Amino acid sequence: MTSTGVPEFAPEWLALREGADAEARSARAVEMVRDHGRVVADLGCGTGSLGRWLAPRLPGSGRWVLFDREPDLLALARPTVPVGRVEARLRDLGALGTADLAGCTLVAASALLDLLTRAEVETLAGAVVAAGCPALLTLSVVGRVELSPADPLDARVERAFNDHQRREGRLGPDSVAVAAEVFEGLGARTHAFASPWRLGPRRAELTREWLRGWVGAAADQEPGLPVAGYLERRLAECDEGRLRAVVHHTDLVVLPGAAGPVPQPGSTDRARPQGVEPS
Repeated sequence: MTSTGVPEFAPEWLALREGADAEARSARAVEMVRDHGRVVADLGCGTGSLGRWLAPRLPGSGRWVLFDREPDLLALARPTVPVGRVEARLRDLGALGTADLAGCTLVAASALLDLLTRAEVETLAGAVVAAGCPALLTLSVVGRVELSPADPLDARVERAFNDHQRREGRLGPDSVAVAAEVFEGLGARTHAFASPWRLGPRRAELTREWLRGWVGAAADQEPGLPVAGYLERRLAECDEGRLRAVVHHTDLVVLPGAAGPVPQPGSTDRARPQGVEPS
C-alpha cells in the first residue's frame, strides 16, 4: 500500500500485518492440505511469514522452497522458516514453469492472487496442475470492507479502492473467482474459505496504516473524491478506540482432479461449493 508511505512489500509493512494475517487464515483450508507438506513451494514469500505460520501446522514438513523476485526479502525469509531445509529461488512468478515446482507436494502463497493478471494466474495454474499437487492460496482481497461506525463515504471509497486494485490488468478483488475458473478449467477442484482481517483497538497501528493506504489508493484512483475530512474523521475514531473494520479476504484451496495423483483424506470428488465457506 504505497499511499501510506510504506512500500507495498517493505519488511516494515509485512511485519505489521503478520499477526492479523495469522489470525485471519482459515484453519479449515489448512486441514485440507495438512498431509501434503513434505516439500512446500512458497510463492512470493516476502519475509517468510507464511512459512513461519504454516510449517508448524503441516506434520512432516521438511523442505521449504522460497520464491520471490526481491533478493533482500529472500535473505530475510530463509533463516526464519522452521523446517530442516530451506531453499531460496529468485524468480518472477509471472514466468513460473512446471520445472520450478518439480518434486513439490504443496504450493502455498499469501496475499498473491490479487496482484496478478489473468495471464499470470493462467501460468501459475498451469504449473500447479502439471505438478499434480494441491495449492493453498491465502488472503486474497475480495473488495468488501465493513466499517463501524458507518460513514456515508464508505461505499464510494471502497469502489474507488477496488478500481485501483484492478489497475494495469491486475485482478484485484476478482482474483479468487478468476483463479477458481482457471484451475477448474484445467480439471482441478477448488474450495474457498473466508479469511477476514478484523481490525480495531487491539491492532491500532495496523488499522491506522491500512486506513491510510485504503483511502490513499482510492484518492489516487478518483482524484475528486473528498477524502481529506473522511480520513481525518476515521483516524480520530481509531485514536479514540471506536473504529473497527472487517477487511474481507478469501483463502483458496486447489486440489487435483478426481483422477489426480494426490488423494485428500476425508474429502470427496465433489464440485466446489457455491460461494465462500466460513473459515
